[in-house]
Amino acid sequence: MAPVISSGFAAAIFMLITVVVHMRNKPVPWAVYSSPFFFLITSTVCTLSIVYKGSPDLGLDKKPAWYVAAVTMGTGCGVALLSAIFFVPFVHAKVIKKDHRVKRRMFLMGPVLFKRPAPADADRATVPNYAVVQDWHDETCAGSPKSNESSQPLQQKEPWCHRDVPSVAQGTCDPQREPASHKAMRTLRDNPMGPGQIYELHNTKILVKRIPAMIVCGALYGLHYDIHAAQTGIAGTPEGRRMQRVYANAEKYPNEVEHTYSFVQILTACTASFAHGANDIGDSVEPWAVIYSAWSTGKAATSETRVPVWQLAVLSATISLGLITYGYNIMKVMGNKITYHSPSRGSSMEMGAAMTVLFFSQFSLPVSTSMCITGATVGVGLWNGTLKAVNFQRVGLLLLSWIATIPIAGTLGGLLMGLFIKAPHFV
Repeated sequence: MAPVISSGFAAAIFMLITVVVHMRNKPVPWAVYSSPFFFLITSTVCTLSIVYKGSPDLGLDKKPAWYVAAVTMGTGCGVALLSAIFFVPFVHAKVIKKDHRVKRRMFLMGPVLFKRPAPADADRATVPNYAVVQDWHDETCAGSPKSNESSQPLQQKEPWCHRDVPSVAQGTCDPQREPASHKAMRTLRDNPMGPGQIYELHNTKILVKRIPAMIVCGALYGLHYDIHAAQTGIAGTPEGRRMQRVYANAEKYPNEVEHTYSFVQILTACTASFAHGANDIGDSVEPWAVIYSAWSTGKAATSETRVPVWQLAVLSATISLGLITYGYNIMKVMGNKITYHSPSRGSSMEMGAAMTVLFFSQFSLPVSTSMCITGATVGVGLWNGTLKAVNFQRVGLLLLSWIATIPIAGTLGGLLMGLFIKAPHFV
């Protein structure tokens, strides 16, 4: 039920964005001036999830309805007002005036940016190209793909290919800004292990240099992993052709519009992260809290037993560590593997999944965060108006993995418990 509800929420949000922005003759101004409304929705949902039936340690579980409504709407309206004062002028100068001289720190200038004259060479907005798959001749700061592709049928588009990612080895990156993971990889490449045993002196010296680099590579590899290249598939393979068909059936929108929603997506991602983290930590902390309570007090834990804050902090850190080090493997099997993604779509998916998780959590109903985000992704993909815009083979594999998880986890847990119970003991 959760994936279905999540897909409904996400599709409804994306439908709202489509009607308000994407279907307009001039979608860029609509995207800029309507952005405070979407900031209002996102911040309101995020605040409501914190205040409504909130932490007992902060006394939020006993607050009256008027307090919850006032704090929630006050925060949402405050964020919307701040976005109207600072964000709208900044994006207006960036995507409407096409002022390439605007820097990120200049958003603090607020309404003053409205009076800033546009440069004489402002022919197109210098925004990133958010296309998942780009043509070889596409530029990183291309303008609207919709205007360039509208006169070209889908079957006559340029050949299937991946984005040309600059390489450090080609000297295209500034050495002063080179990522630490690249330096670590170069250290491993330049210091290979020599012949002989590892405990020999020359190998020991090399190992001392390699160990820090190996730690850095393992910790930071996922931060610089190209998720899009891993998801689109290799050209010419069945997977690559399948993803090409899926992407071809998805409507592409101007990069200026998608760039505007990339800022909204930051807030929706925070909301989704809070909702998912709160649900996952709540599920995983229960057995640990029961064990710790029984060990520290010598009594069986009850429903009134409080979970120590430090346990929540430890689990929050472990979830973040897992995302940084190995999260890219989860991302590359979902996301664009299911349907075409863009910032406006991603915002809808994240908000739909977050609303579903919060709804189920508030009523103490079991819910899976991965099921919610998968359902939201499928719901937004179906909004393209055709089943071909969704890779149902990938959805089927995910569904099969969910079904297989329960018996496999139960069997492994039972076997481990049997080993511990039947193991020799001398007490």
